[in-house]
Amino acid sequence: MALSGGQNDRAPAACPAWTSARLAKGRFPQTPKDPREGRKSHSSVKRQRKTQRLNVAYEASEGETGEEAEHLQAPGWEPRDWQRQLENIRTMRSGKDAPVDQLGAEHCYDLSAPPKQVRRYQVLLSLMLSSQTKDQVTAGAMQRLRARGLTVDSILQTDDSTLGMLIYPVGFWRNKVKYIKQTSAILQQRYGGDIPASVAELVALPGVGPKMAHLAMAVAWGTVSGIAVDTHVHRIANRLKWTKKATKSPEATRTALEEWLPRELWSEINGLLVGFGQQTCLPVHPRCQACLNRALCPAAQGL
Repeated sequence: MALSGGQNDRAPAACPAWTSARLAKGRFPQTPKDPREGRKSHSSVKRQRKTQRLNVAYEASEGETGEEAEHLQAPGWEPRDWQRQLENIRTMRSGKDAPVDQLGAEHCYDLSAPPKQVRRYQVLLSLMLSSQTKDQVTAGAMQRLRARGLTVDSILQTDDSTLGMLIYPVGFWRNKVKYIKQTSAILQQRYGGDIPASVAELVALPGVGPKMAHLAMAVAWGTVSGIAVDTHVHRIANRLKWTKKATKSPEATRTALEEWLPRELWSEINGLLVGFGQQTCLPVHPRCQACLNRALCPAAQGL
C-alpha cells in the first residue's frame, strides 16, 4: 500500500558522488566490527590453552604410576602432629595387653570350625554381641554359644529363651536375640549359611552397623573396606583433633578420618585406638599424666 503525505512522499535523496564512485568500484566501506569481538575470541583461546596446561600438569606422565601421580595433587588437610601422636600411641600399645588384644573379634571364633563359612558366621555374631558390651562379656557369651556348636542351623533351632540365657549379660541382650535370629534366617535363605562379602549387604542385616560391617570385612574376608570406628576411636579422634571439625557420631568420625588418614593405616587404627582407649585415654578421668601425648594432645592442655 502506498504511503501519502509528509516526508514519506519525498523522493529518496541522491547518493553523494564519492559514494556512487565507490559503489561502482565495489569498495564501499563495510560496517566496522565490534572491537570486543576480537578480544573475546582471543581471551577464549587464551583461557582454553591455560586450562589445557593445568590439566596436563596433573596427569601421570608415561612410565609414572598412579600412586606417584597422586603426589602431584595439592596436599589436603591433615591434623597437626598426627604422625608423632600415632608413634607415641604405638609405643604405649607395644605390649598388646589390652582386652581387645586377647578378646577382640579375631579371637572369638573357632579356628578349627569347618567350613570357612561357619567361622565367618561366628565372627559376625561376635561383632553383633559386642555392641555396648565389654570384650570380656562378649567373649564369655561366645564361649557358651560355641560349646553348643555355633552354626546358622544351631541358632535357628535354639528357642529365644535359651538363646537369651546363653548371651546374657551382653548389652541389650533381648534385642540381640531378635537380631541374631533374623540375621541367621536371612543368611540361610539368601547366602547359603555364609555372610555377605560387602559392606552394603552387611549393614542391611538386622543388628549390624557400619563398624561391625567393616570389622567383619577385615576379619572374616581379609578385606580393608574402611575404618571401623567405635566409641573409643570416636572419642580419641576428637580429643586429638584428628577430624577437621568436631564430629557427633562414630560414622561421621569414620568419614572424617578416611578423608586424610593414609589407607595403609586403616586396618591398624581400630585395634590400636581401642586398646589405647581401654587402658589410657579412658572415657572418664583419662590417664593424661601417663600419656606420651600429653604435650601434643589438645584435650590435655591445661591439665
